[in-house]
Amino acid sequence: QVHFVESGGGLVQPGGSLRLSCAASGFTFSNYAMSWYRQAPGKERERVAFISSTGSVINYADSVKGRFTISRDNAKNMVYLQMSGLKPEDTAIYYCNNPTAFGTWGQGTQVTVSS
Repeated sequence: QVHFVESGGGLVQPGGSLRLSCAASGFTFSNYAMSWYRQAPGKERERVAFISSTGSVINYADSVKGRFTISRDNAKNMVYLQMSGLKPEDTAIYYCNNPTAFGTWGQGTQVTVSS
């Protein structure tokens, strides 16, 4: 059974940093690209970062480019999102997934950027 567990969120001041982690299980992790998504209140879920199965291809939404860094550890079945220069508009619940391959979503981790 496919399972994603996101962690690392919290309350941070504008300009601060957080590192999100996602533990994946139930499939051969190293065979799949992964992405981080976020959903703010009243808004649609959007993809903020993508990483290919080997990590050789990475891309970001324009809104986070230069501030967020996605990475993965295939030996540990983990994907990470290092976030810096956080802004209030980054406030959202953050999820990891490959929704093309998997229909299940984890509970996400809440990131709140506020002074």
